[in-house]
Amino acid sequence: MHKYYFVYYPKSEGSITEEWRQCSKQIENTILLKYAAVKLNVFTDLPDYDTLLALRGTILKSVQDLFGSACPALNISVHPPERPWKIGVETTCVSADSVKLTGKKYKDIPYLILESASSTELWAGGVSSYRHPDNTLYAAGEAFEMMIGILESEHFSLNHLVRQWNYIGNILAVRDGFQNYQIFNEVRNDYYSRYRTVKGFPAATGVGMKFGDVILDFCAIRSDDSFKITPIDNPDQVNAYDYGQQVLKGVSEKDRSVKHPPKFERALLIENRSRSYIHISGTAAIIGQETAGVNDIEKQTLITIGNIRNLIDTDRISKLLPGQSLLYGKFSMVRVYIKSQSDFNTVRQICKRNFQGVPAIYLEADICRDDLLMEIEAEVDLN
Repeated sequence: MHKYYFVYYPKSEGSITEEWRQCSKQIENTILLKYAAVKLNVFTDLPDYDTLLALRGTILKSVQDLFGSACPALNISVHPPERPWKIGVETTCVSADSVKLTGKKYKDIPYLILESASSTELWAGGVSSYRHPDNTLYAAGEAFEMMIGILESEHFSLNHLVRQWNYIGNILAVRDGFQNYQIFNEVRNDYYSRYRTVKGFPAATGVGMKFGDVILDFCAIRSDDSFKITPIDNPDQVNAYDYGQQVLKGVSEKDRSVKHPPKFERALLIENRSRSYIHISGTAAIIGQETAGVNDIEKQTLITIGNIRNLIDTDRISKLLPGQSLLYGKFSMVRVYIKSQSDFNTVRQICKRNFQGVPAIYLEADICRDDLLMEIEAEVDLN
């Protein structure tokens, strides 16, 4: 099933709720006429965690009222869009008549089931207990438990994950020697080790949020034999799950001699009867396993785009998909995370030249290393 991506910003500045109403009206006037929304990401600029919880309740009710029984997966996170906006919205859609959609709910987390002739997809967003803004270990554990709960309620498992987004509050903070991102990686490793039995990992993004807690979004696919999932490596990068101890921050737990690296593929090629596409994980200016272009936002952006081009290299993809080729104009979407608002213009201008006409959203976020200034994720359609 083909995915369509749309990005919305307010028409004029206002309060956070006023800006949401403007975006919501645009969604109502465009998507509902032709498309079915699969996932909504609402990115916000908020002053504190309590405000996030209150806004989440407001937007959740608004989206449920708008979409009714086919409520899409929804996440509201603190990733400020480019100023002056307080809010930006990214939507993932399919043609309204292409699949059967069923909206479900796990506790207060809406998720969506998409059924086609060859596969069933499960999309969920905003998966978090919203109870542990000051404890990454507890927050990550409860988020993974909820993800497993959603999957199992629909007869899926962690084996079916193809795409995962990990939003980690204060990702670079270190407390008592333990870095929040490394704590998250240890929790992810534990759950994958216990519940995932297939070879390889999902495509994934892991970036920071302004405030604490851990929030997960994910897509899982259960399919017939026509479906094929193939990891894609970047020859210029060490696979993240093979990183050495020297690039992993913080101390290890007392009962463990090593820290576990992040468990994700650089990209995944998804093939089925109707569509072939690539999920490109969050990609940054890393060569080998070391950060490149330190303190140079332009250089890091160009290196990042070069890494993405490596992942979708025509020769490499042609070997995986005989008879098909890939053009760079086939990007379906890009999402760009930038550490500093002062760098937005530089990054945006470079991305516009390299991803012409592609729906894109630019967000403020800490990246998973202190010396990384930006990161890009994408989806590429091969049909």
